[in-house]
Amino acid sequence: MIKTAIKAAKEAGKFIKQNAGTIQSKNADRKLAFDFVTDIDKESEEIIIDIIKKEFPDHKILAEESLRQESGGFRWIIDPLDGTTNFIHNYPAFAVSIALEKDNEIILGVVYDPLRDELFHAEKGKGAFLDNTPIHVSAIADPGVALLATGFPFRSKEYLDLYLKSFQQLFKQVSGIRRAGSVALDFCHLACGRCDGFWEIKLGPWDIAAGSLIIKEAGGLITDFANEDDPMWTGNVIASNGLLHDTIFQVVNEVFKGHIDK
Repeated sequence: MIKTAIKAAKEAGKFIKQNAGTIQSKNADRKLAFDFVTDIDKESEEIIIDIIKKEFPDHKILAEESLRQESGGFRWIIDPLDGTTNFIHNYPAFAVSIALEKDNEIILGVVYDPLRDELFHAEKGKGAFLDNTPIHVSAIADPGVALLATGFPFRSKEYLDLYLKSFQQLFKQVSGIRRAGSVALDFCHLACGRCDGFWEIKLGPWDIAAGSLIIKEAGGLITDFANEDDPMWTGNVIASNGLLHDTIFQVVNEVFKGHIDK
């Protein structure tokens, strides 16, 4: 199964890289305000699904662009192009994200960055890897030297004031905050120690699934805004190296409690 996921991610990533710089915003469709989809997203998704279905025809699919919502048993959760707005502008931060769920538990995750040719992957209980090298979260415990990543609530701008309040409070405590525009890559960069914590609201399950397992298998922690285990279905995420989790949670809980689902 992991070989199939890696093959699908690399084939889709190759296709995406070949088409980087060919799409303009005027050629993209809007799913929602400020949320775009291109023919490249759709074709990447079909590449992935075709490879998976050839090997596992009975497995279910939950995919962002085709809005397949099959459930139960083995289910693949697919984001064929995470960072579509970046891709449209040829901004170099986008990825393919593929996870496999068995009976509602993520058992493998693959994220492929086609521009850097970096493949992050994890299987439950077997650790996390960048290509063939084991990866681990950072050991930074002092917020004053920590680097956080985040994502702006572009799909949920009604929460912008609350989000900016959380940004302001965390920014005062840490050494820096980055917003690159690809959740899947943010999660993987956290897993390999390039940043130390993350928070965002109203993500989709395909944004979270693969990267969440990679973080956990790299020794990190990922929760919802109530500091409970699984943020996949609320879309409200706090992730960290574990040592900084309380720092992020305290701010997020204070700002969002009573205003947003956990």
